[in-house]
Amino acid sequence: MGDPRKIRKKYQTPGHPWQRARIEEERTLMKEYGFKNKREIWKMNSFLRYAKAQAKTLVTRIDVQGERERNLLLSRLQRLGLLKTENSLDAILSITLRDVLERRLQTQVYRKMLASSVDQARQLITHQHIMIAGKTVDSPSYMVPVVEEASIVYHPYSSFANAEHPERVMLLASKKAKPPRPDNRETKKERGRFVGRRPSARSPKSNAPATK
Repeated sequence: MGDPRKIRKKYQTPGHPWQRARIEEERTLMKEYGFKNKREIWKMNSFLRYAKAQAKTLVTRIDVQGERERNLLLSRLQRLGLLKTENSLDAILSITLRDVLERRLQTQVYRKMLASSVDQARQLITHQHIMIAGKTVDSPSYMVPVVEEASIVYHPYSSFANAEHPERVMLLASKKAKPPRPDNRETKKERGRFVGRRPSARSPKSNAPATK
């Protein structure tokens, strides 16, 4: 039967629960990348934190085992597309959380214009409409390797595999009309749409004292 193993969490929760900057950033990420809950953000953040901590540890090691672990870490991150130009431990420290989130299957499905939104991309994945390299993947947080990025397609038995599907027609029309929004898309407030709002038509209150 084997020895029972203790199930441990694969992520770390924030040290302080009430930090305004972190809460606002997590709210922005949930809307932009279509997360179901903040636990998924913490898992991705823990993955990045572990990779950076391992890189800091391996910098000081000069033995054979350290060199082997260094090569394994670099090859893994390079396989996931997190290291593109510079293949060194210093480059690992410059990886951001958004770089990790861009490698999720949910984000890749949306970037490849297989879905009209990140929420629809999550629905397609969980309902098993998406295949990668001939295999059905129903996990939105699956980290897509670079070699499998071009093999993300609709499942042949899915209704979306038909090019005449209404959603496919709408996606094709929107793709020709305008490109997908960039990664660093801004909100309406950040673009300053509300800065130039017309003044109200109400007459300003008089500063003169009221007469008895």
